[in-house]
Amino acid sequence: MNAVESWGRYPRAQQELTRCDWSCDPFPAIPAGKSVLPFGLGRSYGDSCLNDGGALLLTRAMNRLLAFDPAAGLLRCEGGASLDAILRFAVPRGWFLGTTPGTKFVTVAGAVANDVHGKNHHRVGTFGSHVRRFELLRSDGSRLICSPVENAGLFSATIGGLGLTGLITWVEFALRPIRSSMIDIESVKFRNLDDFFEVSAESDKAFEYTVSWVDCLARGDSLGRGIMIRGNHAPEGIGGLDPHRPPRFSIPFNFPAIALNTLSVKAFNALYYARLRQRVTSAVKHYDGFFYPLDALHHWNRIYGRRGFFQYQFTVPFSSDNAAIREVFQRISHSGQGSFLAVLKTFGDIPSPGMLSYPSPGITLALDFPNQGAPTAALFAELNSVVLAAGGRFYPAKDAAMPPAAFEQSYPNWRKFSAFIDPAFSSSFWRRVTRPQDTP
Repeated sequence: MNAVESWGRYPRAQQELTRCDWSCDPFPAIPAGKSVLPFGLGRSYGDSCLNDGGALLLTRAMNRLLAFDPAAGLLRCEGGASLDAILRFAVPRGWFLGTTPGTKFVTVAGAVANDVHGKNHHRVGTFGSHVRRFELLRSDGSRLICSPVENAGLFSATIGGLGLTGLITWVEFALRPIRSSMIDIESVKFRNLDDFFEVSAESDKAFEYTVSWVDCLARGDSLGRGIMIRGNHAPEGIGGLDPHRPPRFSIPFNFPAIALNTLSVKAFNALYYARLRQRVTSAVKHYDGFFYPLDALHHWNRIYGRRGFFQYQFTVPFSSDNAAIREVFQRISHSGQGSFLAVLKTFGDIPSPGMLSYPSPGITLALDFPNQGAPTAALFAELNSVVLAAGGRFYPAKDAAMPPAAFEQSYPNWRKFSAFIDPAFSSSFWRRVTRPQDTP
């Protein structure tokens, strides 16, 4: 058994490891009495990529680019290919990902299995919205082509299906054309949540990409203050079609637990907010710095120390007063458990193709909390009650603490989905959120 952890470094799990080669034929032997789960680059924050006591199918060697249609921008690659590799291939040819999460160090199969979203959800929906078809290898050895018209049920279940329906061997998906590798950016300071909603509505109309950093420890008239970052692909002639460079820096050791505390987070938030002296500033930046600022620092998760951290992400529907999101900020501020990586965005109404896909119309907030044990759990219990009372939901790819009742309310069709799970597949997350509901 091998110790494996997710990006949040909590929980840690013991699993057997089986490597899949580029052909993955036949299906890898399953250890007796154990379940299996595909494992790509391990960038899920919680336990959706872990299978404690079972086995992981390591897919990194399944990383070949198989076919490309330069006229239509259709790319077919193996499931273990990373978005990093896709960008290195596509950008010099004038193409870009239809949508991308906040890190390029994820596999294409992982992007499908978590139906990841990006800064342009309000324009183009999720990653799954750009998937045309894929091959799914089941534990019985069958290979099924899945698309909206072929094995449509498995197609929908696999997109956002957390790797539980089988092994995605290859994926065909659409890219979008670009004329430059640069992004025209505007940064806009907003004073509070009311100001955010005004800036957000304006930005979604004029910009393809929008996202906001928020000071979650601000109070009173400054509750929810932050900086909106919005951008569009630059036109031809503004820079070339240069791909990104490898990261140059790395965190070499685990930070001590005391490094992230209320005072340090409050100081960081104040300085970060004050760095913009004008309400609106403009810049032109390479796509790498715009989409993937944290990728510049290898092992940035070590900042949170050995105990790891939780990413807590949820969405609540729009309402006339947006009371739920205000209450969440108030409770976080009064708890003193601040997050210096707090990201606020609005989701659009483009329906996601997957049965368990996370995005839905509303306001989404993602926060990183150091793992402080009981105090963190108590805060999450408070926030859960607010989110669920507002009809909200939580993001499985980021979760390590959602109770079963919260999962069932967030995803009422999970029983329909469970009929598509491969009998040999399971995960720590799935067992946790579908255990008997008498456990809080």
